[in-house]
Amino acid sequence: MLFFSSLQVVGGLLLLIIGGELLLRGAVGIAKHFGVSPLLIGLTVVSCATSMPELVVTVAAGLANRPDLGVGNVVGSNIANILLILGVTAMVSRIQPPDGMATRDGGAMLLASLAFVVMAFMGPLTWPNGAILLTLLGAYLVYSYRSEIKRGDVALDPEAQEALETAPKSIKTAAVLVALGAISLIVGSELLVDGAVTIARGLGVSDAAIGLTLVAFGTSLPELATSVVAALRKHADVAIGNVVGSNIFNVLGILGVLPIVVVTPVGAEILRFDIWVMLAASLVLVLILSTGVRIGRIMGCAFLLLYLGFVAEQFVPIEALLSSAR
Repeated sequence: MLFFSSLQVVGGLLLLIIGGELLLRGAVGIAKHFGVSPLLIGLTVVSCATSMPELVVTVAAGLANRPDLGVGNVVGSNIANILLILGVTAMVSRIQPPDGMATRDGGAMLLASLAFVVMAFMGPLTWPNGAILLTLLGAYLVYSYRSEIKRGDVALDPEAQEALETAPKSIKTAAVLVALGAISLIVGSELLVDGAVTIARGLGVSDAAIGLTLVAFGTSLPELATSVVAALRKHADVAIGNVVGSNIFNVLGILGVLPIVVVTPVGAEILRFDIWVMLAASLVLVLILSTGVRIGRIMGCAFLLLYLGFVAEQFVPIEALLSSAR
């Protein structure tokens, strides 16, 4: 049974990756057809499309009455983005934080994380919470667009540039890609959620633990691949932008949509430990961005060790270790 469930998870992840890529190309093609500016496409269409796998999986988990799996996916993805992705990228090539990122993007990531923490402790997330988070996301996008326009010398990140260059010219082709991508995302999310729930039951662990580790790691694979490729091409600083942007969309976008679709309680397990790890990792990253310190192999190794410790804690809680040592 666990073997079949593992195949479900792998198949679901593949469909999510393929579906996200198809949706990205199609959505960018449609946006170009209607004359949307390249900068606006990069800030909105590309960012939303690359977060679609996480969004679909999280909503599917919520609709399946598995809120811990969905919320755990977002919290775990944000932790993995910082500790795992930046850790691996720094091991490949040193990361130099871009100037000015701490003020706007890093600050937005930290404020988004704080807003989620406050809402999570106030009770189940409902549609007003979702509306507030989505409004904050809209405000961030508007502010980002205006600030980039004022800078004048606008440079798209490599992912957005590649999406613009490879987008289909025909609107019919773009529409077909969007449809195929949406179907792949829906089917992939169903396979992933079903498989993950079965694995959790078979291993005797919680939905939150699986969401925070297995599902979060799987949905973060595209960002990991993008960051490693950028590092190999000596553009490791791109990883910072990918991580910060993804974390902002995960909290404000995905956790904004989820409570509008279904009332979402945040489990005690996540509130006890994981949400604080996410907040601490976000704070550490913002401090690094503020100082401009390069993230080298030593810091990257420290990030990876912290991530391994976080994953290990999901399956062997600290309390259990302390009690067995007495």
